Amino acid sequence: MTTPSNDSDRFEISGDLTVNRLGFGAMRLTGDDIIGSPADEPAARGVIRRAVDCGVDFIDTADSYGPGVSERLLGAELDHDGTDSAVVVASKAGLLRTRNGDWLPHGDPDFLQNQVLCSLDRLGVDEIDLYQFHRPDPDTPFVDSVHAFAEMKDAGQIRHVGLSNVSVEQLEEAQEIVDVATVQNRYNVANREQEAVLRACESAGVGFIPWGPLYGVDDDGAHDVLAEIADAHDASAHQIALAWLLEHSDVTLPIPGTSSVEHLEANVAASQLSLSDAEMDRLNSIDPR
Repeated sequence: MTTPSNDSDRFEISGDLTVNRLGFGAMRLTGDDIIGSPADEPAARGVIRRAVDCGVDFIDTADSYGPGVSERLLGAELDHDGTDSAVVVASKAGLLRTRNGDWLPHGDPDFLQNQVLCSLDRLGVDEIDLYQFHRPDPDTPFVDSVHAFAEMKDAGQIRHVGLSNVSVEQLEEAQEIVDVATVQNRYNVANREQEAVLRACESAGVGFIPWGPLYGVDDDGAHDVLAEIADAHDASAHQIALAWLLEHSDVTLPIPGTSSVEHLEANVAASQLSLSDAEMDRLNSIDPR
């Protein structure tokens, strides 16, 4: 079970991994279309190092980013046994990448068991802090995939189990099998289709990782409100969108991703913004898709 800490800027994942609530998504530290190595690998590793230097201690990746590239870069840059031992790395398995860049759900238990071995090797760790089922596979019973993650946990390969792109019903089904630490679904100020999942996470004490936290910032109906509030804070619309996520629920763990140090620093700065009740009311009233 995951419970928020007393400090609203921090969060306890399953009661034993306390992290700053604003994390970093490492998906874009790869080549174009999230395939292959980055054009400038030292620069990509520099973004990781700068994130940690800025106080980010929760980094999200996946075996399908590259594929394997993002995990490898994190494994090469982070000193898990030394100065970076407090950094929590979350990865995922359950998606296959095709040569033309498609993302195909693949939840076969044997495949998942093989992928965790690859992730452990790339990350250079004996145990992954948080390993998430990337997406339910319509060709594999959901419970079979979740049982595979439960077995990884029992084997000591992963510390905590997370889910991604799931419904409330699937979350509840998984909770019957294993303690679920987090759920990662698409969610942002302009798209709140997963509000019911967020509320279920709040009720169950499960962390909610909104992927695509900055999607929709330029959408009609959202941009003008975000821009006006941003002007009042001498901030950007993107920063206000992140600040809204942090204020909207105590269990949210936004993971904005970038390959730019400048954008990274701007994202981290958003955690220091404080929105008034009136500003939150205006943002909450945006008509989401």
